[in-house]
Amino acid sequence: MALAPWGVLAAGKIRSDEEEERRRSTGEGGRTMLSADWERTESEKKVCDALEVVAKQIGAKEITSVAIAYVMHKTRFVFPLIGGRKVEHLLRNIEALELSLTSEHLKYLDSVLPFDVGFPQTFFGDGTECDVITYASGHREKWPVAQPLTGRKLQVASEQE
Repeated sequence: MALAPWGVLAAGKIRSDEEEERRRSTGEGGRTMLSADWERTESEKKVCDALEVVAKQIGAKEITSVAIAYVMHKTRFVFPLIGGRKVEHLLRNIEALELSLTSEHLKYLDSVLPFDVGFPQTFFGDGTECDVITYASGHREKWPVAQPLTGRKLQVASEQE
């Protein structure tokens, strides 16, 4: 089974302070379909600052790429639904496929803000232990947790020859 999360880039609110200031000064703004406030909240700024730290450490050009790579590194078979209004958005998103994050990067990003996974995970657990319902249901066989597929630099066909 695969996951296809929506909203990985927080409706366009994953951006640097410089990008937000540029949008403010040019009047471009941001998405206002769901909310009139296109500017980031303090929590969103904290997340973006952490993404910038990781981007600098791994040499990523864009924090949006790091955000997408982060989601793809959380578990196996994740295919984020991402969109964009411009060609440069597409190019930034593609960079995520080339990024590899370490477990330290993931722990750091996880530590920025508390995250409640919600129901049913809080009821059944994350799969590392048997919950009461599974335990009572009969035979159980423990499988190792599948590791996520990490990014790698893609080679152009002409480079492979």
